Amino acid sequence: MQIRDLAIASGATAQTIRFYERRGLLDPAERAGNGYRRYNEAALSRLQFIRSAKTAGLTLSEIGSIITVREAGEVPCGHVLDLLSAKLTDVHRRQQELALLESELHHLIEASQPLDPGDCEAGSVCHLFTQAHH
Repeated sequence: MQIRDLAIASGATAQTIRFYERRGLLDPAERAGNGYRRYNEAALSRLQFIRSAKTAGLTLSEIGSIITVREAGEVPCGHVLDLLSAKLTDVHRRQQELALLESELHHLIEASQPLDPGDCEAGSVCHLFTQAHH
């Protein structure tokens, strides 16, 4: 199939497909006599894998590492589980950071209620940030 057919079938753009080829995530396409790229079902399967892995939050670098393991003839399941576990740990850390940020934002909003904009001194940018922590 040509790149436009692969793009339609996979939901990726032709530009994305070319990018994945340059990154080594997708094997280079064969060239037809007219110079057009020709892709097989394996390319479609690989694009579907990449899309699923990205949906799970994996980076292109991490996806590339999975492909490397597979292409070395090994089953990548253990490697994938390690990546997903690390991703989940990162999600938990970010959730904690967001909970702290949420708390700080609530505090700032509550602290802003009694403040009078007329009391804001010309020498400060915004007295909310200086008054809220007193």
